[in-house]
Amino acid sequence: MKKTVPVGVSARHIHLTQEHVEKLFGAGAELSIMKPLSQPGQFAANETVAVIGPKGSFAKVRILGPVRKQSQLEISRTDSFALGVNPPLRESGNIAGSAAIKLQGPAGEVELEEGVIIAARHIHFHTEDAKKFGVADKQQLRVRVGGERGVVFEHVIARVSDNFALDMHIDTDEANAAGVQNGELAEILDEG
Repeated sequence: MKKTVPVGVSARHIHLTQEHVEKLFGAGAELSIMKPLSQPGQFAANETVAVIGPKGSFAKVRILGPVRKQSQLEISRTDSFALGVNPPLRESGNIAGSAAIKLQGPAGEVELEEGVIIAARHIHFHTEDAKKFGVADKQQLRVRVGGERGVVFEHVIARVSDNFALDMHIDTDEANAAGVQNGELAEILDEG
């Protein structure tokens, strides 16, 4: 039996704390839902911010909700060159000692002293899917992505939770290199 999983291409985006939402959009501001995402309870917000680095900037970077305990900007390596920052490759949530960036919203600015990362490729597994696939949390996998320029990704991190839906996340650089689009299927080969 082939172990297949849908691919989600993760464009540059930001997660914010409630404190930072209010600094950027005004006291009492809350994120509003533009559309739900593949993971239960997660959504793309209507709100966007400008991201300003030492070399360049991006206008209208989408905020993903709901709010988090720490603010975190996830970008591709190509984005990092354009901004002039050198973020580490990390699992989401691991921002200690990561790159700094400036955020600008309609009501104010926020200087993040850390929080810019390139997210490590990963697969979200619901607990039942992980059992079915014989995969453990934090296990590293090898995954074949077909696409026009098919590749095998090494070091794909399994993330297992009752709160997840089965979905592989890669960034735009990786998707472009493999010629892959949202919703295509990837095949889990074995441990990485």
